[in-house]
Amino acid sequence: MKDITNRSQQIIRTSVIGIVANVLLAAFKAVVGILASSVAIVMDAINNLSDALSSIITIVGTKLSERPADRKHPFGFGRVEYFSAIIIAVIVLIAGVTSFIESVKKIFEPTQPEYTTVTLVVIIVAIVVKLVLGRYVKQQGKRLKSDALIASGSDALFDAVITLATLLSAGIMLLWHVSIDGFLGALISLVIIKAGIEMLASPVNELLGARISQELVHDIKKEVAAFEGVHGMFDIILHNYGPNVLIGSLHVNVYDTMDAHDIHGLTRSISEQMYERHGIVMTVGVYAIATGENRRTELQSKVMQTLAKHKDIVQVHGFYYFEKEHRLSVDVVPDISVHDDAALTSQLTNEIKALVPGEEVTIVIDHNYSE
Repeated sequence: MKDITNRSQQIIRTSVIGIVANVLLAAFKAVVGILASSVAIVMDAINNLSDALSSIITIVGTKLSERPADRKHPFGFGRVEYFSAIIIAVIVLIAGVTSFIESVKKIFEPTQPEYTTVTLVVIIVAIVVKLVLGRYVKQQGKRLKSDALIASGSDALFDAVITLATLLSAGIMLLWHVSIDGFLGALISLVIIKAGIEMLASPVNELLGARISQELVHDIKKEVAAFEGVHGMFDIILHNYGPNVLIGSLHVNVYDTMDAHDIHGLTRSISEQMYERHGIVMTVGVYAIATGENRRTELQSKVMQTLAKHKDIVQVHGFYYFEKEHRLSVDVVPDISVHDDAALTSQLTNEIKALVPGEEVTIVIDHNYSE
């Protein structure tokens, strides 16, 4: 809980820095604009105040995400952060589209830029401030795994790039009397639109249920496999309810000679370690591996070896034999190329029934949600 609070505080602190920087830059432009009697500079100052909106949205989203869980939202409000990132990404997209439209207009109706020493100073200061601010906020966003901060930092960097492009095109126009303002603006606008779509994709994917990182899957497998008594791990499923809330489940293989007390201790130990190391609220299920010389072991070996050799199967696990019912059940993970689960189930069921006559067969189609 302390780490979550500290992360939120750092996100808010970074956002406050963004607001302060934009307000100071706006004040600087406003004063210079008034002294120079430049309406354009004064309007640009107002634009800087609107740029602070991204930081405000990030702060509001972070504070809302800290709300404790309630009856209607038992997993908390961590996903609010993703909505904040989506709003900021939409703002960037709107800015990119608006810039593209204005740039296209300049291609057909080029204008002669008029820059004084005062306006050049304001532009250079704005570029430096936005570059430094954008880079800082984006780096903090990556470090704190905050899509909202990353989007806010990118927004500031794009402002700097647009302003720099305007300055560059003005210089070319003044020196060689060639207008590239519209073309350069349109090109940069397309880059911004592309980046906005990419920024939008990240939080949307998280809300839809993106696959967890392979690095985390590898760590979980390695750690769980190290527990004494574990002889295989399957069915890793993780649900993301915000950057700090992961809830999931997995299954482990244990020998059928392990008693309930030891199984309880093993599953509890795994759950505790997953929470301590990764912040995952993990439910651990158990599959029993048949041992000894008996009907269960014989069927297990025969059925699982046969299924493992099947060209459409990538994994077999969870074998169980119901002796009184003369029924066996087993989970299979089909290859990603298999699209008709029902047809595969029917095919495998018939194959196994022929292999073990007199036994009822239940094939459960499982899927790999983590790799």
